[in-house]
Amino acid sequence: MSGTPIQQTKTPLLPVWVAVLGFSFIFTAFAKPYVPWAFKFPRAWQWLLKDDISRFMDWLVDEASFGVFTFTEFTRGIAWVVNLPYEVTRSLLSTGLLQGQGSDAIQLLPPISWIAIIAIIMALGAYARDWKLAVLAGACFIYLSVFGQWQSAMITLSSIVIAVPFGVGGGLMLGLFGYRWRWFEKIITPVLDLMQSVPIFAYLVPILFLFGFGPVSAIIATIIYAMPPMVRITFLALRSLPSDVIDLGNMIGCTRRQMTWKVLIPSAMPSLMVGVNQVIMLSLNMVIIASMIGAGGLGFDVLSSLRRLDIGAGIESGFAIVVLAIALDRLSQAFAKKSPATHEDEQSSLLKRYPYSITSLTLVIVTGLLGLVWGAFQIYPESWTLTTGSFWKETVTYININYYDQLEGVKTFLLLQVLIPFKRALLSLPWPVVIAILGLAGWSLGGKKLAALCIILSGFIVLVGLWEKAMITVYLCGISVIIASLIGMPIGIMAAERPKLWPFVQAVIDTLQTLPSFVYLMPVVMLFRVGDFAAMIAVVAYAIAPAIRYTAHGIRQVNPDLVEAGIVSGCTKGQVLRKIKLKLAAPEIFLGLNQTIMLALSMLVITALVGTRDLGQEVYIALAKADTGRGIVAGLSVAFIAIIADRLITAGVKRSKARLGLT
Repeated sequence: MSGTPIQQTKTPLLPVWVAVLGFSFIFTAFAKPYVPWAFKFPRAWQWLLKDDISRFMDWLVDEASFGVFTFTEFTRGIAWVVNLPYEVTRSLLSTGLLQGQGSDAIQLLPPISWIAIIAIIMALGAYARDWKLAVLAGACFIYLSVFGQWQSAMITLSSIVIAVPFGVGGGLMLGLFGYRWRWFEKIITPVLDLMQSVPIFAYLVPILFLFGFGPVSAIIATIIYAMPPMVRITFLALRSLPSDVIDLGNMIGCTRRQMTWKVLIPSAMPSLMVGVNQVIMLSLNMVIIASMIGAGGLGFDVLSSLRRLDIGAGIESGFAIVVLAIALDRLSQAFAKKSPATHEDEQSSLLKRYPYSITSLTLVIVTGLLGLVWGAFQIYPESWTLTTGSFWKETVTYININYYDQLEGVKTFLLLQVLIPFKRALLSLPWPVVIAILGLAGWSLGGKKLAALCIILSGFIVLVGLWEKAMITVYLCGISVIIASLIGMPIGIMAAERPKLWPFVQAVIDTLQTLPSFVYLMPVVMLFRVGDFAAMIAVVAYAIAPAIRYTAHGIRQVNPDLVEAGIVSGCTKGQVLRKIKLKLAAPEIFLGLNQTIMLALSMLVITALVGTRDLGQEVYIALAKADTGRGIVAGLSVAFIAIIADRLITAGVKRSKARLGLT
């Protein structure tokens, strides 16, 4: 069998690992009295970067100027540009056309009626795919009406309608620049890494300073959070186009602009629509956090319910976000797969050429006029609404009354036997030892560049004085990921081995991934109170989905011929699973582990609300105190932990694929 052999590293790594780990054990056990600085980084040596950042932000807001206008006026100008379409959209969907402000505002025209909006959504579903999708999308919006979430959902939808085009447009342009100029892609890639891994809390404070408090700041934060996937997918989509497409454009004499907008973008449209879908889903994921800086809607409802510990109202608002996400997700996926429209005969009637548009417009007018006579056509009557709030509240109360001792027993056992010992072990490690082990891991998996990256990023956390809080973050994240993997991977294996089980499992994990992260905190706090254990439970529930999904996907992707060969050679069902499927699926399973870690880190920032004392608490305190430097430095530390984990796991997956011959 011919082919290029896989190159193995020439350095004998096992003796190096033995030497480093042996020295680390001895150093940790005996060196503390002699080198205390290795166990607690001296305050005098710390880099006060947070103070430098805060001073820079103060200068930027108060003094920076372009001559004609200040930097603050520039950012407020951007806010004004974003606010104009937002006000129009909110008027159409929620408030109507108003004259005046606040309590003195007078409604000149009502918003589009709830019936007309549902009809428009159903028309989009029918146009994008078929009437099945139309019924699903319509049912989702009917749910919002029936359960009293309509007004809040329309405010949220107004923000999404504005944030998504800005996110898609900005991501597409940056992706095009990266496609044209490789140097730009190299510059922007680490920026995208930071945008996706720095907790959103960390840059809420500078956004507040620059753009003010209100829904516009929330929209801008949403755009920053949701744009990176669009940039990456644009890179990938344009570079994946067949060379024949580009050759055809050159043959017919396209200019550079024509090549971009008439050849490349239309050809890559199916892949680009996947990016649009990701921007929509991430924008919906931001609605609760955005409510902390002035966005109303469903996010504000969930957040206020959490503050009141009103589990019923919080879960209802959370499910409303899930329902809205399902409708928008299915619609965007349908448009991504839709074939290009054919040209209609220009001699045909307008109704035949634009049936959905004309029908929707007619319903908008008719229901608007009927709403003037009977208000139920305009606004869904409050007396018709239903609620499940009492059910959820009574369920939690019942569990607390009847199973309190059992829950406390499990909590106490895990705290005393698992969480606290693991936490103490991590906090007792000297920081030079941890950095050395990370550097060696990087060298083993990816060479000198990865080793240098691990050392520099972990060294940054030490220099800024956040090592102890970083270790608490690693402890909570590590425990949560281990438990999520121990639960999620067996479920993924069962779902892959039993195809009839997969649709049910998929529905559950889709719900878990679209349910807002704040919603997990309410039942957890009411059952387990505040603290590390409650935070761990919330993180596991939020981060378990990738462990299930990637495990099932990896096993299903194993070549059936290899499975058949194992069966023919006499392997039992268990041996086929252990020795063939799991080994070949290992790269996918490790990618799932990577995603589980990323979700766990993002959730840990939110669990600061339930009493954790990690980097998430630093970020949240910075937001509460409007301390820009403190928030950004803590956010960067979280991001660097995420980047180290991501790069190490990615390098390990590449080596695993090469060893298995899957590259």
